[in-house]
Amino acid sequence: MKTAIVTGAAGGIGSSICRRLELEGFQVVRVDVSGPDIDLALDITDASAVDKAIAALDNTPDVVVNNAGIVRFGPLLTMSHADFRSVVDVNLIGTFNVARAAAVRMIADGTAGTIINITSMNGVAPGPNGGSYGATKSAVALLTQQMAIEWGTHGIRVNAIAPGLINAGMGAPIYADPQARAAREGAVPLGRLGSGDDIANVVAFLCSPDASYITGQNLLVDGGVTMSVISRLPRPQSVDSVGSGNTR
Repeated sequence: MKTAIVTGAAGGIGSSICRRLELEGFQVVRVDVSGPDIDLALDITDASAVDKAIAALDNTPDVVVNNAGIVRFGPLLTMSHADFRSVVDVNLIGTFNVARAAAVRMIADGTAGTIINITSMNGVAPGPNGGSYGATKSAVALLTQQMAIEWGTHGIRVNAIAPGLINAGMGAPIYADPQARAAREGAVPLGRLGSGDDIANVVAFLCSPDASYITGQNLLVDGGVTMSVISRLPRPQSVDSVGSGNTR
């Protein structure tokens, strides 16, 4: 049986990923800083603790999903240094710590594994009061590419998934307000919010043989919302009038 490690496993998206990987036949090691139904309590910002925990696992991981993350909303001008740094420490440094420790063990054991880092649409396009979060997720997307080119020679594939408006985990409280939910659903070309299962489905694909030639990608799973600014602009009245040079 293959082994998968999932960080942030106690959250909404994390628990969906764990369930899906179990259905795919993986033995899942659920990792979080605390919470019910986890297998390993771990502070991923502590590099030494992460190294020891990964090395102590009974089996070398075949799959690692770096799903753990935090958010501190607020304008950059008034955000405290401590809040900004905490987001960097968990989202960027923590992801690096887990991925590197897992890669070291994979390489030592000759395991051609798969690492999946969860980023965000906010790492592709900025959002109000999400500067610290978006910056870290953008950094993780580039880090994913760097890992892919460095570790690909060992058969390790590294990809990222960028969720959009997901009604699970950290996003769920936002959508408890019916008006807020309706406004956000209206911004999505597919007309609905995403679910934890939408992300878990893509994780399962990237872990499968069907994705064996995919690496270094940051796959948007957002129902089209990242590109929806253009889709909401007024449509031209006629094709003939566009770019015709007719000023009458």
